[in-house]
Amino acid sequence: MADPVLALFGPTACGKTAVARALAERVEGEVVSADSAALYEGIPIVTAAPDYPARLVGVIPLEQEVSVGEYQRLAHSTIDGILAAGRTPIVVGGTGLYLRAALADLELPTAPEPGSRERWGALYDGLGAAEAHAFLAGRDPAAAARVHPNDRKRVIRALELAASGSSLAPSEDRLWASSYRVPTILVGLDLALETLDARIESRVEQMIVCGAAGEAKAAWARPLSATARKVLGLEELATLPVEEAGPAIAAATRRLARYQRKWLRRLPVVATLDADRPPEEVADEIVALAGAGERLPRR
Repeated sequence: MADPVLALFGPTACGKTAVARALAERVEGEVVSADSAALYEGIPIVTAAPDYPARLVGVIPLEQEVSVGEYQRLAHSTIDGILAAGRTPIVVGGTGLYLRAALADLELPTAPEPGSRERWGALYDGLGAAEAHAFLAGRDPAAAARVHPNDRKRVIRALELAASGSSLAPSEDRLWASSYRVPTILVGLDLALETLDARIESRVEQMIVCGAAGEAKAAWARPLSATARKVLGLEELATLPVEEAGPAIAAATRRLARYQRKWLRRLPVVATLDADRPPEEVADEIVALAGAGERLPRR
């Protein structure tokens, strides 16, 4: 195969996990997760973790914060190890930024100094939205042009980055660069919205049947990092009656899926394939595509 890394991206519930397993069987590969929630241990039902061995799944304690930078280090090391063993890494993403971090050398901003967010927040509140935005414009005009004065969170983040020598509007947007660390074929998977929504409803129902509420309650009773608390569905399942949690999670998942489809349109995929068919059939098409070394237009 001309490209040593295969990568899949698509909205949640489109069938990426099943396609990745079929691919691994065909190319002697190992699946590498690029999902921020799946990193956490102890919540495989809530995060819809693969039911087969996959790398970077369930490897971070719930009390530990997760950053894109830390994930990038783990992913690069994992991918390099798989390649060194003569196998094919199959990077599977539902989190667009994590997928790009796994595949490319992203120049990520340095972590802010302790307490800096609170200091910039106090400045924003003290000056007011308009004056704080004007202060940002004096330090980083390009970032100020991207942020509305009333968007408190992003103005504060832009001020943090400017203070550390970075910018919310870097001169080169490495996130969408088409270059990879190693040769890679990135394939998109997608479904019609009606089909995708039906699959989301079915997934949420199955999660609840499989005991997601009990899993979430046990996790919620433990010390949790801020990033773990944001795992989709965890709080709802832990704190709401199941009959309320299910619809809330389904609605949030539908919103996430639409956001992921926007990412899909911007990522440099070689092809976007119809996922509404058996995963083995999709995997065969990807293998043929990779073997031919073709670069098909997006569909």
